[in-house]
Amino acid sequence: MKDKVTMQDIAERLNISKNSVSQALSGKDGVSEETRKLILETAHQMGYVYSQNRKRRSSDAEPTGNIALIASDFAFSMKSFFGEIYLSIERETVKRGKNLLIQSVNKHAAEKLILPSFLQNQSVDGILVLSHITTDYINTITGTGKPTVLIDHHHPSIHADCILTNNRFSAYEAVRHLTELGHRKIGILSNTSFSPSYYERWEGYVLAMNDFGLEIHNPWVIKDAREESDYMLDKLKSLDQLPTAWFCVNDGLGFYLNSALQQLGLRVPEDVSVVSFDNGYLSQVSTPQITTMDVDLKLYGRKAVEQLFWRIEHPEHPFTELLLPTKLLKRGSSGPAPD
Repeated sequence: MKDKVTMQDIAERLNISKNSVSQALSGKDGVSEETRKLILETAHQMGYVYSQNRKRRSSDAEPTGNIALIASDFAFSMKSFFGEIYLSIERETVKRGKNLLIQSVNKHAAEKLILPSFLQNQSVDGILVLSHITTDYINTITGTGKPTVLIDHHHPSIHADCILTNNRFSAYEAVRHLTELGHRKIGILSNTSFSPSYYERWEGYVLAMNDFGLEIHNPWVIKDAREESDYMLDKLKSLDQLPTAWFCVNDGLGFYLNSALQQLGLRVPEDVSVVSFDNGYLSQVSTPQITTMDVDLKLYGRKAVEQLFWRIEHPEHPFTELLLPTKLLKRGSSGPAPD
C-alpha cells in the first residue's frame, strides 16, 4: 500500500499537470482561484502533506523566467480539445527552463480590457494566446510589447505569429473522401460567424465542390448551425430533400447530426454519410464512430512554444503563420453513396 501522497497523485486524480499542482500548493501565480481551491481540497482529502521549507533536489531547480498562457473561460472549458494543447505547452515550456503562468479571461475582463496582473507588471518573457478571446483584447495583449504567439486563431487586425490548422485544405480532403465513396450530393454544417477556423473550413468545402464539379445546393449549406438536439432535428425536417453526405466543421455538429439522422429513421452510413473535424471525444463516443479530420494537439503545443522562443530571440523578423496538417481518420460514419 502506498503511504505517501505525491503531487503527481493529485495531478492524476484531477487530470491536470504536476506543475499546476505545485503552483497551487505553493501559493504562486499561474492557476485560477477556482483551480487552486479544487487542488487544495483534493490534497486535503487525499492526505497530502506539503512543506514549503522542503529541500529541493537539483533536478527540481526553480525555472527562470515566465511564459504566460492566456485563454477565455470558454476555451479552458473545452478540455477534450484545448486540454491536450495546454499540457503539451507546459511540458515544452518547462523543458526550456521557463515557468508557465496560466490565466483564464472571463467576459467582463475581455470587455473591459483588463489584463492579468503578471502582464501589467511585465513579469513574463512571452505570451501564448489560446484560441479566440476578442480582437480588441488580443491587441491589448500585443500592445504590451511582449512577444506573443496565437494558437488556433488569427485575424487581419491582429499582428502576431499564429499556429493554425490548415483548415481549408483539411476540409477539402474531407470532401474528397466523400467523393471517392461516390457521393455527389454533399451538404455542410457550419457556424461561420463563430470563428475564422469554421469560416475557412466552409471555404475548403466550396473549393472542393468546385474542383470536383459538384453542385452546391444552397439549402444544404448551413452557416448558422447549433450544437443542439432539437435544432438539428428541426433543421433536417425543414429540408425538402437531404444530401447523401454531410461535412461538419466540428465533432459536436457531427455528433448531433448523426443522432438526428437516426431519429428520423435513416441509417448512418448506409443512407447518409457523416464526416466531421477535430477527432474530439464526441466523434469517438458516437454510434457509429464518426469519420473525422484528426488534429495533432501535441504538435500544436510544441510548435507554439518553439515559435514563441524563436520570436523572443528575433523580435524584428516579420510575423508568420504556421499551418499544421491534419489526418483523415476513416470510421463507421462514412460509406459508399446509396444507389
